[in-house]
Amino acid sequence: MPGTVTLRLMRLSPLRSVPRVDLLIGLAIVALGTLEAFTVAPAYGEPRPELWWVGQALVTGVLVWYRRRAPVAVFILMILAQYVWHRQGNPGCPVWQLAALLIVFHTMGAHLPVKHGGAWALAGILIFDSGAVDHRFLPLEEVIYLTVMFGSAYATGLALRGYLLRAHRMAERAARLEMERERRAAEAVAAERNRIARELHDVVAHSVSMMVMQAGALRRRMSASGEGGSGPDAAILSGIEQAGREAVEELRVMLGALRMPQDEALPQPGLDMVPNLISTVGSSGPRVTLDVEGDAVRLAPGLDLSAYRIVQEALTNAVKYAGDADVRIRIAYRPDRLELEVTDNGGGADPELSTGNGLIGMRERAELFGGSLDAGPLPEGGFRVRATLPISQGVPMSEATN
Repeated sequence: MPGTVTLRLMRLSPLRSVPRVDLLIGLAIVALGTLEAFTVAPAYGEPRPELWWVGQALVTGVLVWYRRRAPVAVFILMILAQYVWHRQGNPGCPVWQLAALLIVFHTMGAHLPVKHGGAWALAGILIFDSGAVDHRFLPLEEVIYLTVMFGSAYATGLALRGYLLRAHRMAERAARLEMERERRAAEAVAAERNRIARELHDVVAHSVSMMVMQAGALRRRMSASGEGGSGPDAAILSGIEQAGREAVEELRVMLGALRMPQDEALPQPGLDMVPNLISTVGSSGPRVTLDVEGDAVRLAPGLDLSAYRIVQEALTNAVKYAGDADVRIRIAYRPDRLELEVTDNGGGADPELSTGNGLIGMRERAELFGGSLDAGPLPEGGFRVRATLPISQGVPMSEATN
């Protein structure tokens, strides 16, 4: 039983490989030939239906099924079938045969290169026009009719081939552009991560260096005052100083390739420098207002730097794309988070003009500290960038400066 099922599947596999539309066209040719065998064939002088038409229609339908796989072979077999048809003494060509011939000429144009398909189509037209198929001299009007009819069928196939080739090239071009866009986005992410790493490297190195300096100063003061300069406290301070120096050296070794240029001063900017950032816009740019909600707290250097960079990038985009508009910067200090919002009422960043690299960088900075960033046009017009950064309980700026 399993062997029988396998044999049946093997027999059906050739039909399953044929496109459904070709099967339907072939069945339509067989059905039309069968219909004409019982309706038109008796008019050829036979008192009974021409049943052999059904067999020839079946053969023609099978040829139409496989015309895409072997267009030249099917084309030659169709011409031979017409020769056999006229050798039987039939002067005319039934509708189902004419339809099959037109389909085969169309296939020559659609599935063969112009050089080879055009040569075969021209040879077929000359064979029919010369009367070699039906063994008679064709009048001029019939030659013109056959030439226009078969030539038009080939031309439609040629047009379809050109359209499909253009669509294929456009699809390939779209795929290449998509790959290029993804590559540029990945490069932008990598570049922004390198920039963040360089900045954090300097921030961490500066903080550790300050710890080392303070520990060394405290140890030397204890030694100078005679307060146990060689005791356990001094040993602890010496260990902190040594460990700090080693940490700074390791940072320089691991991230040396990512260092910022030496002319960039430390420490890096923070949110306290946003007013200076606004002043750089000048009177020629949009009107910028700054709103600070809550009590400003002392943030970790890396978080403070990233918050400043987010505001800087969002303001840069607003100045670039918003035109003559109002820009509002809101910095809100919440007990457990920092909220940043830059809103303009202008045209906003046009997705067709902006590469999106700025948004990628801002999102990378926010996600680095476990935050989130949303950006997009507003319903009433304009553009908004909003970031939320989680923070621990910070020290109020008023206390930190005392």
